[in-house]
Amino acid sequence: SYNVPKAYWQRMRSAGIQVYAFMRVAFPLLSTTVNYRNHRKIVVVDGYTAFIGGINISDKYNNAEANERYWRDTHLKVKGYSAHVLQAVFLQDWNFCSGENVAINAPYFPMGIEPHPTDYFTQIVASGADSDLPNILYATVQLIYAAKREILITTPYYIPDTSLQESLIIAALSGIKVKLLVPQKGDSVFVHIASESFFEELLKAGVEIYLYEKGFVHAKTFVIDGEVASVGTANLDARSFDLNFEVNALVYNKTVASDLQRIFYNDLKNARLLQLEQW
Repeated sequence: SYNVPKAYWQRMRSAGIQVYAFMRVAFPLLSTTVNYRNHRKIVVVDGYTAFIGGINISDKYNNAEANERYWRDTHLKVKGYSAHVLQAVFLQDWNFCSGENVAINAPYFPMGIEPHPTDYFTQIVASGADSDLPNILYATVQLIYAAKREILITTPYYIPDTSLQESLIIAALSGIKVKLLVPQKGDSVFVHIASESFFEELLKAGVEIYLYEKGFVHAKTFVIDGEVASVGTANLDARSFDLNFEVNALVYNKTVASDLQRIFYNDLKNARLLQLEQW
């Protein structure tokens, strides 16, 4: 939001909205803190209903006719106690950048929550520059190794570390169907070229790579065996795993996983399969 006019924020403050910048940067080209950006997208309403996923709050993502690019994204609505975790993640960020000390207690965490079916388990995984471990990377790799039949991944950027790249190669060589959906054309030439540098090794192992042609696929999701799914903010790249402040929701539920599985295969209708010989 560096290029947003100050008058925009002043208008919000005049209306009574509290606005703070996360790790304010005065001179981006001369600052190292610009690397540690908050890439999380969290909305929590009344401490009970929360939203998480890839969609930023900007008019360019609404796919209006005036927009140059079609954006394909995925967001998740979470209700119940898992919303409390997203609330806690938000408040930690809020206290850090505002200088306030909002207590992690009521009224932000209402206890009288209506119970949901017990087979809807949602695990919130957060990581960032302040994390001791790359939690989202570890969770992703662990689920890949747990797969027995199918791995479906959608990501706008694929610049993995060795552990992630090798986990997908091992899965494909083990006979597991591994399908990776990425944009045909990225929004950054250099990042797109960097992503492509990993394709040949994947293709030789039997990973199916699909290039999304309808627009720019910005969703960050994966589905394991139609049973476990992830929707979040982390791209499959080193920046998201090590530098950015990110958050993902892991959903252990066949209904949700099946829905995301269906959405993935529907996206393939607007993508082309990359052939090793062609590559």
